[in-house]
Amino acid sequence: MIYVLALIGLVVVAVLLWKSFGPETGAPRGRVTGPDDDPEFLWRMGRDAARDRRRGTDRPEAGTTGTDRPETD
Repeated sequence: MIYVLALIGLVVVAVLLWKSFGPETGAPRGRVTGPDDDPEFLWRMGRDAARDRRRGTDRPEAGTTGTDRPETD
């Protein structure tokens, strides 16, 4: 019986050491930035908005066709 407990203890210690010092398979540790945190993306969005304001064109809202006529199915 003592051998079974020693074997279980050895397995537990091995698993803990593997988790602590083994190869990393999780997510990368580097900072992941979304598009709203990306300076280049924000710069392009501002540039496009300024260009649209200078032209006097408004982009249609999402889900609309950009015309005054109602959509018919």
